[in-house]
Amino acid sequence: MVRAARRPPVANIREGIRVTLPNDDHHESPSPLSEPLFEPAAPRPPRPRRVVAGWISLAVAFVILGVLALSPTPYVVQVPGPVFNVLSTTKTDDGTQPLIDIEGAKTYDVSKTLDMLTVSVVGTPDRSPSWFQIAVAWFDPSQAVVPMSTYFPDGTTVKEQDEESQLMMVNSQQDAVAAALTQLDIPFDSALTVGNVIADTPADGELQVGDEITAAGGAPVGDVTQLRDVIAKNGEKPLTLTVLRDGASATVSVTPTKATYSDGTSGFVIGIQTTETYDFPFHVAIKLDDVGGPSAGMMFALGIIDKLTPGALAGDAAVAGTGTIDAEGDVGPIGGIRQKLYGARDAGADYFLAPADNCGEVVGHVPDGIRVFSVKTLDDSLAVLHALADDGDLDALPSCKS
Repeated sequence: MVRAARRPPVANIREGIRVTLPNDDHHESPSPLSEPLFEPAAPRPPRPRRVVAGWISLAVAFVILGVLALSPTPYVVQVPGPVFNVLSTTKTDDGTQPLIDIEGAKTYDVSKTLDMLTVSVVGTPDRSPSWFQIAVAWFDPSQAVVPMSTYFPDGTTVKEQDEESQLMMVNSQQDAVAAALTQLDIPFDSALTVGNVIADTPADGELQVGDEITAAGGAPVGDVTQLRDVIAKNGEKPLTLTVLRDGASATVSVTPTKATYSDGTSGFVIGIQTTETYDFPFHVAIKLDDVGGPSAGMMFALGIIDKLTPGALAGDAAVAGTGTIDAEGDVGPIGGIRQKLYGARDAGADYFLAPADNCGEVVGHVPDGIRVFSVKTLDDSLAVLHALADDGDLDALPSCKS
């Protein structure tokens, strides 16, 4: 039971009443009720100039911060890009088709998951990220802030970078086919030709489009990996190249210079884009639009092997991975490994194949729910997939450790 509070009695009081009481001295004594019950509000004193100046300074600071937040920066932001299952289908201008399409050889149906990963780059020299975007990316573990020059070296246009990236993707696809067939002991022939000569580089005026490079520094070369190895060991010294030009042998000399590749790695270059020409016994087409760079090579090779052999390489496991590949099956480092880890996690992968040379960037940055294995060769990658399919000892496999 709740008892209601009693209202206090209300007095009927008139404001400003003065009561006079007679006494012998006829003095007037004010009644306690003779003073006003409510005093009028005193006028507000003027604000000190110091306070006004403080508010003005604060407003100006906010304006400056707003301008800085929206102003251009010399950086780009790496974020996780689209994820593609190389064993699945993709949409092209001709409709939905297998991402890896093999004609002229017996293939097997697979319906498992081998995800290749990409990194999207936010920003170009013409439209760089704002400082606000940079600040947000700085505190997001799935993003990375890198110098603009990493992707767009001085003097290089966006169009030129796109063309280079697309050529690297085409080459990586052919290298993936070569690596897969080498792994399966299927013979093929190859030749290394010049696909493009970049202006104002060491090769400009020395090499021509269509030249077939047969030797570098006196050593025979049959693929781009062998050529890069020779150039890297040679450094910034004159290098002799032997080429076949219009059916005749010729010798040229170039001096490599150091540069940064579009995937973030650096090395010595001579200023050409090469095309590895292979003569395969059957046709393999990899249909993937608007994706460039060489980092999907290893996953392409695994997908081709999976389609050319019975059963699923990884059983029911959901596997993602990244890494370049050469015809011999060597796995190379890539850029944006941390963003790809988060992309794999978000796509539902349980296991991740990472190039051994990227392990330094992996340690301490693996998202929860995904397990990373370190691979140096295509054989290493296949060992992981076989262990997953056969419930093998995963702890015995190499991993990225601190």
